[in-house]
Amino acid sequence: MKKNVLLFFSLFLILSCSNNSETIRDTQFGKVKGTKENGALVWYSVPYGKASRWQAPQNPDSWSNEYDASEWKGLALQLSGNEVVGSEDCLNLDIYSKENAKDLPVLVFLHGGNNQTGNTKELIGTDMVLKDDIVFVSVNYRLGLLGFNNLPALINETNTTGNYTLLDIALALDWVKNNIASFGGDPENVTISGFSAGGRDVMALLVSPIFKGKFQKAIAFSGGMTIADEKLSRRQIAKAIAPLAVEDGKAASKEEAVNWLLTSGADVSDYLYSISSDRLIPLMGNAGIRMSVFPHLYGDDEVLPKSGFDTEDYNAVPIIMLTGNTEFSMFANGDSYFSSEDMTNYSAEDIEKAKTFAIKYGSKMYAYFNAEASAEKMSEYNYNAPIYLCSINYGDYTSDYKIPTFGAFHGIFIPMLAKEHNYKNIDNNLFSSASYKDVSDVFNQYLKNFLYTGDPNSDNLNTWERWNNETHLSMVLDAKDDKAVYESKSVSTTYEDIINEMNNDTELSEELKDKMIKNVMNGRWFSDSLDKYYNNRNLWE
Repeated sequence: MKKNVLLFFSLFLILSCSNNSETIRDTQFGKVKGTKENGALVWYSVPYGKASRWQAPQNPDSWSNEYDASEWKGLALQLSGNEVVGSEDCLNLDIYSKENAKDLPVLVFLHGGNNQTGNTKELIGTDMVLKDDIVFVSVNYRLGLLGFNNLPALINETNTTGNYTLLDIALALDWVKNNIASFGGDPENVTISGFSAGGRDVMALLVSPIFKGKFQKAIAFSGGMTIADEKLSRRQIAKAIAPLAVEDGKAASKEEAVNWLLTSGADVSDYLYSISSDRLIPLMGNAGIRMSVFPHLYGDDEVLPKSGFDTEDYNAVPIIMLTGNTEFSMFANGDSYFSSEDMTNYSAEDIEKAKTFAIKYGSKMYAYFNAEASAEKMSEYNYNAPIYLCSINYGDYTSDYKIPTFGAFHGIFIPMLAKEHNYKNIDNNLFSSASYKDVSDVFNQYLKNFLYTGDPNSDNLNTWERWNNETHLSMVLDAKDDKAVYESKSVSTTYEDIINEMNNDTELSEELKDKMIKNVMNGRWFSDSLDKYYNNRNLWE
C-alpha cells in the first residue's frame, strides 16, 4: 500500500514539474512562468522596462526567482469613468505562444484609447496564435500626460523629448528582439501593429529615427497620420495644468499660471513632479479623436520630425493599412453636442437625420484618412516598400449585412481576430454568424501570409493588389449569401469630393448641416480640409 502511495506521489510530482516547466522561459532579466489558456501558452504582464515620471524608460531590474506571469496585472495609470486606476509602474507586455513553437512570425500589438486609456487585453492573442501559427505580443506603455508631456521645464540635455510613450514602445521592441526566441518567435520577423491610437503610433514609428531596424513589417488598424505641433501642444498642456497651479498658489490667475508653466525653470519642474497622479490623470479627458484636446506625438526633431510625414526618411517596410467604412459612427453617436442646448428644440427625427449626416460623411473622411490619404502621402515621398490597403464594408449601410446604428464601425476587425472582445454589446450574434465567420477566415488567411512573408497573397485567395498612385486599389471585404465577398478595387476619393457630396445632400436642412459641420465633425483627425473649407473655429486657440 505504501509503495502504491509513494509511486502515485512521485508521478504527481513529475507531472506537476512537467506542467510547470512547460511554461517556464528564460529572459535576459530572469525566468518567467506562464500559464495555459484555451490551448495556448500565455505569459502576462512581463516587465520589459521600468519608468520614472517624465524620464526615458530603463531596463527592468533583474530577478533571481521565477517571475509569476500566470495572472494579468498590468494596467497603465489612466482614468476609468471617474476613477483613476492603474500604476505608473506599467511597462510590461503579454506574450501568447503555443507548444513547441520555434521561429514563428511575431505580431506586436499597440492598443487603442487615444494614448490616454486602454491596455493589453484589447486584443486577446489566443485565437491568432492557434489559427495563424504566430507568436503574439501585446504592450502596455505610459498614457495621458505621463506618456506625453513636452513642457519646457521637463526637457533638457539628457531628457530631450516629451514623447515618452514612443520611448516605451522602442524599449518593448528591444525586449522582443532580445527575448522572443525563448517563446518560439523569430526576432528577425517582427510585425508592429496597432489599432486606433495604436495604429497612429504605428504610422508615427515609420518616420521616427529611433525605430530604424526595430521591425520588419507593419499593420495599422484605423491609424492614419497625426503629428502635433510642438509649441501649440505646450500651450494646451499648460492650459490644462494651470487650474492646479492656481489652486496650489503658484499663480494668481489661469493666464499667469499658463505663462509660468511655459517657462523652463527648476521651480516649474519641481512643481510638475510634485503633482499627484490622482490630480494629473483626469486632465485633458474626453478627447474624442481631437488632437487639440490632448496633444501627443510631438514633432520635436528628436523622436519625430517636425516635418511630420513630409519626409524622405521613412522606415519603409511592407505595410497593411485597414479601415472600416463607418469609422465615425461611435464618435458621432456619443457626441455630447446632441444633448446640448443647441439641439433641444429639434425633434427626435431631426436629430436622427443629423446623426446620419455626420456619420455618413464623417466616416467617408475618416476612412480616407485611415488608409488612402496615408498611402498618397507615402507615395509622394517615394515610400519604397509594398503598401496594401483594406476597406471593410461588412456592416455598412451599403452591405447585405447591416449593423444597425454602428455599421462597419471603428474596430469592426477586432472580433475577426479574437472570440473574446469588447464589442459584444453591439451584436454578438452577428459576430458568430456564418457570414462574419467567413469574412474572418479570409482575413486571417491574408493576415497569416503577410506575417510570414510581407505579402498577403496565396494561390487559394483572390489577389490582393498592392496600392499604387495609378490604380488606387484596396482589398474590400464584405459578404453575400453567408459567404465572404472580397476583391481588389478602387474606393479612391478626396476630401474635396466628399465636401461636394455634403453640399449637394438635401436630406438635412442647411441649418442642421451647418451645426454638424461646425460642432460634431470639426477638429477631428480627418477634418483639416473640412475645417478650412467651412472656416470652422480653431480648437487650438
